[in-house]
Amino acid sequence: MLASIFDAFVEQSPISVMMRGLMERVFRPQRLDEIFETHAKLQYTRDLLFSTLVNLLSLVVCGIQPSVNATYKAKAKELNVNRSALYHKLNGVEPQVSAALLRETATELGQLIEQMGGQSAAMIEGYQTRIVDGNALAATEHRLKVLQAIAAAPLPGKSLVVLDPALRLAVDLFPCEDGHAQERRLFKQVLDTVKADQLWIADRNMCTRDFLIGIAQRQAMFIIREHQNLPWEAISDLKAVGQAKAGEVWEQTIQIQQGEQTLRVRRIVLRLAKPTRHGDRDIVCLTNVPITLATPEWVVHLYRERWQVEGLFLSVTQNFDGEIETLGYPKAALFSFALALVAYNILATLKAALASVHGVGKIEAALSDFYVVNELQGVYRGMMIAIPPEYWQGFADMSIPELADCCQTLATQVELKPFLKATRKKKKKKPPRIHDPKHPHVSTAKLLSDG
Repeated sequence: MLASIFDAFVEQSPISVMMRGLMERVFRPQRLDEIFETHAKLQYTRDLLFSTLVNLLSLVVCGIQPSVNATYKAKAKELNVNRSALYHKLNGVEPQVSAALLRETATELGQLIEQMGGQSAAMIEGYQTRIVDGNALAATEHRLKVLQAIAAAPLPGKSLVVLDPALRLAVDLFPCEDGHAQERRLFKQVLDTVKADQLWIADRNMCTRDFLIGIAQRQAMFIIREHQNLPWEAISDLKAVGQAKAGEVWEQTIQIQQGEQTLRVRRIVLRLAKPTRHGDRDIVCLTNVPITLATPEWVVHLYRERWQVEGLFLSVTQNFDGEIETLGYPKAALFSFALALVAYNILATLKAALASVHGVGKIEAALSDFYVVNELQGVYRGMMIAIPPEYWQGFADMSIPELADCCQTLATQVELKPFLKATRKKKKKKPPRIHDPKHPHVSTAKLLSDG
């Protein structure tokens, strides 16, 4: 009986079955509790396991349940703790545990994507690319006692997120509980993760002497937008070297000095034919990538690929509830954001399975995250009622090759058309509306009949 029901869901919504199978694999309790035991310093397990907390909050983050309280009510019979104990555990999840949850699950999902062959080509052959950017969490409600008399928006924290553009996964997270902290406080932590033969791409906030020299000392490369306050000395004149789609490209060699340390880099200027929305007419990049690996035009192109991390943040914001307004405690807010990144990674792995079957280019260009997540949210509750949780255990027990084969088999049964982005025509400029105070409203029916 269950087999026939399962087959019906595979036939009608293979994407939902694949997503649920990947969630079963990523959120398997034993692995989650191992992450907690390894990385927690102050928190400990008493009655509520970390894996249970992850599974409860993931339902909120994925939009399957509307709130933490609603999730608790739905799962109360399965829990041996009261509501206060749940919130106490949630509010105390340490930032390093949240970071480890993302990092270790991303490693496993990356192996799965590579097994399926769903990754994109490397930006520079032989180098792993990392795109890093900051993200400030949205303001929460004023529920905490310390916030109730304050009108200002309470910020629960911020973080630096690292994207692997080839795998399309968020592979690392550097959380900070202080919502007003400078991102530069976290640069030392980022540098500790830099490895040889990596290419780091970042915006101008990351452009400090310590960061640039630190990357170079680790035999890695960078393409980072120049900050206007960075001191440097010109070694050669700025000369026009080529033409890019967005404008003219210029280049010179400069030197950055810090104490006894000296770093020579290429300074590449893209003089835009059309200013940016912020009024910038030049985009200036600093890089230690040799010209034999990347021409000036290609360096500019690679920097502009930084938009991919902005796309990650947009997808997380639109499709997952990673910034829950009711979670005022910084640790809880950062934990929910980390879980939203894990959910994004599961979605990216699902897309990689589709890409391995239907083509990477087609999936990257046309598949809509919104329609995929909407399908999951609509099907999930009914699917979990019809098919008990223990029936999904097989996904958690699979090896990486077995899971890859299973995902690709499901991907072949997906009809892509319902999940493709809607094509829009280019908007025409409309004339300004005319306001007549004597006629504050009109009849739509009359206007339509007159037209």
